[in-house]
Amino acid sequence: MSVHEFDPISEPGRVVASATHLTKKFGSFTAVDDVNFEIEQNKIYGFLGRNGAGKTTVMQMMTAQMRQSAGEVSVFGQPPWENPLALSHVCFVKESQKYPDDLKVKNAISQASHILPHWDNDFAAELLEDFDLPVGRKIKKLSRGMTSALGIVIGLASRAPLTFFDEPYLGLDAVSRHLFYDRLLADYAENPRTVILSTHLIDEVSDLIEHVILIDKGKILLDADSDALRESAFEITGPTPAVDSFTSGHRTLHRTALGASARATIDGRLTDRQKTDGAAAGLTIEAIPLQQLIIERTSARSDTDSTALTAEEALS
Repeated sequence: MSVHEFDPISEPGRVVASATHLTKKFGSFTAVDDVNFEIEQNKIYGFLGRNGAGKTTVMQMMTAQMRQSAGEVSVFGQPPWENPLALSHVCFVKESQKYPDDLKVKNAISQASHILPHWDNDFAAELLEDFDLPVGRKIKKLSRGMTSALGIVIGLASRAPLTFFDEPYLGLDAVSRHLFYDRLLADYAENPRTVILSTHLIDEVSDLIEHVILIDKGKILLDADSDALRESAFEITGPTPAVDSFTSGHRTLHRTALGASARATIDGRLTDRQKTDGAAAGLTIEAIPLQQLIIERTSARSDTDSTALTAEEALS
């Protein structure tokens, strides 16, 4: 079967990648610890977590740049290791991507166009102009931000059915980062594909991400849709007795005292009746931003069992 005969596109909801008991050890250190997840077609995923959490290691195993110590990983229903057919439909934009010393920007673009079967040359040209990249310059002469922009151009123009961006914005200023987010979202709307975005800048990408996989210390702490997560934790502020009474039946992730007032972050959904009763008691009830939710959940579970929360458990 040739690269062009292999069709990774199928019905909506299809699982295009998965990990089962995926583990990676470096000597006595366990970088990824018994990880399980599924990646569905045509969604934007956020691999979120602190630096060193294991995000990059997971992606390297999924793209056959590193072999797992135990467990299984599947890409388009096939193991990716030594499988050029499956990997031809994958694009991995690494943090601090390395290029040959004499390679120019235009050479990298030309090589990508020959390697990646879903490549869109017109889109690549637009992106090169958007990011103001000098096509005749050697890549080793580019600034760190320009090198990151080149990786972004290749990742977006690849139109690969499974595209990984691992902290793709290093060295980019805020304007360029938001240009990346805008181009990604606009092109994803016109050309749906599966995108996995690994980042610790959660606040900037929260509007892009449709599904969150939170990784910490090599384990998955959370695996749930973003919309559901935004209704899974709330900040309660008001008179201390009212806050304490309202939160007594909920798991409290964080609490602070503010004189006669208190602020508490609770874990769990609230009914409309609960919200109405809380407001009547003088409380302010607000869903917390995704970044704060991730921080709270990571902090709350850092010294406890780190097994994953599924979507159903996160909303319970």
